[in-house]
Amino acid sequence: MQGKRRISLKKLNLVCLLVLFIAMTFLAGCGDDEAASMKTSSGHSRLQGQVTMPLEGVHLYVYKPGMDLYGPAFAISTATGIDGKFALELPDGDYVAVARKRAGGEETGPVVAGDNRSEFIKVSVQGGVVDMPVSAPVKIGDQRNFTGDIETSKTGLAGQILDSDGQPVANARVHVYDHVQMSERPKFVSEKTGPDGRYLIYLPDGGTYYLAARDKFGGPPKLGDLYGRYDKGTIEPSAVVVKEGQILKQVVITVTKVW
Repeated sequence: MQGKRRISLKKLNLVCLLVLFIAMTFLAGCGDDEAASMKTSSGHSRLQGQVTMPLEGVHLYVYKPGMDLYGPAFAISTATGIDGKFALELPDGDYVAVARKRAGGEETGPVVAGDNRSEFIKVSVQGGVVDMPVSAPVKIGDQRNFTGDIETSKTGLAGQILDSDGQPVANARVHVYDHVQMSERPKFVSEKTGPDGRYLIYLPDGGTYYLAARDKFGGPPKLGDLYGRYDKGTIEPSAVVVKEGQILKQVVITVTKVW
C-alpha cells in the first residue's frame, strides 16, 4: 500500500509541476504581449503628446526638413479627442511639426483668424516614444490683399510665370509672403496672369519677400495642380528684396505639376 501511495504522490507532484509550468509560460507570454504593445515597428518611433488646454479636433502636421511647410505634409495625425492627445508613428529621423485646428473642421487649407495653430516645432524621434506637449493658441488677425485691393504705388513686383518647358502660364497667380517658411496665408496675391503669363503686383511697402505661383487658390497644392516657388536653385525659397519706390522687374517663377 505504501508503494502505491508513493507512486500516487509522485504522479500528483508531476501534475502540479506541469500545471505550474503551463501557468508560468502563459504569464510570461502575457508579459511579452504587453511589452510588444509598447514597442513600435522596427526603425520607427512614436511621437505623442497633448495639445494644452486640452484642445479637441487638432491635427498634428509633420514635415521633413526642407519640405514646403505650406504644402502637403509628410504625415498627419488623426484629430485629437476631448483629452487633446495625439500619437503618430514615424520613421526615425528629424522633423518639423505644427498643430493646426481650423474652425470649419477642414483638415487642409489656410489658417485664418479664429483658427488655432502652434509654432513650428523641430523634433527628433529615435528608437522609442517621444512625448511632446504642444500649445496651439487662437490666431488673431489675418491679412491678405489682392493686387486690385492695393492702391497703385511705385513699389511692386513684375515678371512672368512659366512652365517647365519655358512656356507662359495663363490663369495663374503669384502669392507673396513675408516669411521664408511660406506656411500660412500669403500677404498679397496677384490677379490672374493672361496668355503671356505676365503679372504685376503693387506693394504698399518695400521689404524682403518670398514668392510662389500656382493655378489654384486656397489650401495646399494638390495632385495635378501647377505650383512653384521662386528660388535660385536652393532648397529654401530665395528672398526678393524690393526697395521703396521700385518696381522690381523680370522676376520669373517656374511652375510644375504636383505629383
